[in-house]
Amino acid sequence: MRIIGLTRAALLGLMLACSDDDYGSSAPPPPPPPPPPGPLATVVTASGDIRAKVEEFRTALGASNGTTVGEQPGGRREINWDGAAANPFNNRNDFPADFFNQNVKVGAIYTTNGTGFRNDSLSFSEVNPGYATEFSAFSPTKVFAPVGSNLMDQLFRVAGQPTPAVVRGFGIVFNDVDVADRTTIQLFALDGSSLGTFASPVRSDAGGSTFVGVSFTEAVIARVRITLGTGALGPAVNDISAGGTLDLVVLDNVIYGEPRRAF
Repeated sequence: MRIIGLTRAALLGLMLACSDDDYGSSAPPPPPPPPPPGPLATVVTASGDIRAKVEEFRTALGASNGTTVGEQPGGRREINWDGAAANPFNNRNDFPADFFNQNVKVGAIYTTNGTGFRNDSLSFSEVNPGYATEFSAFSPTKVFAPVGSNLMDQLFRVAGQPTPAVVRGFGIVFNDVDVADRTTIQLFALDGSSLGTFASPVRSDAGGSTFVGVSFTEAVIARVRITLGTGALGPAVNDISAGGTLDLVVLDNVIYGEPRRAF
């Protein structure tokens, strides 16, 4: 390359520029753009007389679609456990995990690492007589719990169909929460990523009902991990309020947005 009339400084600058072109710039690459923000959650909690907050959450999700089969354009679904009134599995430890999609068609499937589920109209007193005065129903007369575990998951289906679904909100009524931050719902997106963990308040009156509900602007919840206190119900297991060492909790109404086809 022929160079005419360049000063030594200019020549040095040109050489450095050529070096950069040959081997790449030595300047660090620009930082990647920040990830898009996740969905923003609206959280509703209540303890004691929870009726107004529960109704607020229902209203936010929309009108009830009852047991109408198939995906609806909006609204919500709800389980109060009394909808299984004629079910022969009540007060037994083998309540069907898919009952609330196959029999009562509201798009809910349950799993647990325990041995089953129990839908109970006697406050679990047949499991342990001491429970007769321990638990109360928000919507009489049935309450629900897994058997052999304090963990359960709710998954969603298009109502009455096997099609996986997502919902935009999920709320749950608990009974007898005595320990803070141990009774929770953890929400998961379709890809398995966590959308957050949200704790129930501690009970504040003799009725013992508490509520936590979370909603988003879009249907993004594919699964909910429900943690009930610190241990499972059992014949020889007493609640901490009755001299035991564990916080025993059961659940009542479950309220969620209309299950929408996931893909």
